[in-house]
Amino acid sequence: MSVREKKLLTLLLIAGFLILNFFLYSIYVEKKNLYSNDLASANSQLQQAYAFRESSVEFAEQMTWLANKEPKPATYQETQTALQQFAESKARSLGLTIQKQEPLPTDETGTYYHRAQLKINLSGREQALYQWFDAINDPNVFRTTLQIRMKPNTKDDTLIDCDATLSQWFPPAS
Repeated sequence: MSVREKKLLTLLLIAGFLILNFFLYSIYVEKKNLYSNDLASANSQLQQAYAFRESSVEFAEQMTWLANKEPKPATYQETQTALQQFAESKARSLGLTIQKQEPLPTDETGTYYHRAQLKINLSGREQALYQWFDAINDPNVFRTTLQIRMKPNTKDDTLIDCDATLSQWFPPAS
């Protein structure tokens, strides 16, 4: 081999070595970025898990209460009938006069619970109305008064007319 051929071969080997190193370096950088992104994603998931763990401690008491108090699955008609019967019996026992009742359509927008509703118009003394609202609003049975409108009775100043919308949440029967 001549001197020129040796120089050319040396030049080609050096160029090949540089090109090979360039490709290997680019593959190395690509893999390093991929692993860095995976590490950052894993760290963010770990931080999110820590946050969930801390918040679960905060809500553990509420979740325990819900597990102990959750009503049995029921149909809309059963729940609405029970709500109507309870409202009527409490109103009568407190001396309130029921003037009108109107069942409202079920609210099925919730994922886990639906809501039976009843619009009721009654009249009575102020103290009796407050006692009735106290009996109706019971979180232990998922029952509440959603809307209240009170106004004085036009015929008797000692009485109050009240329009109320009652709600009862229930898990739907499957």
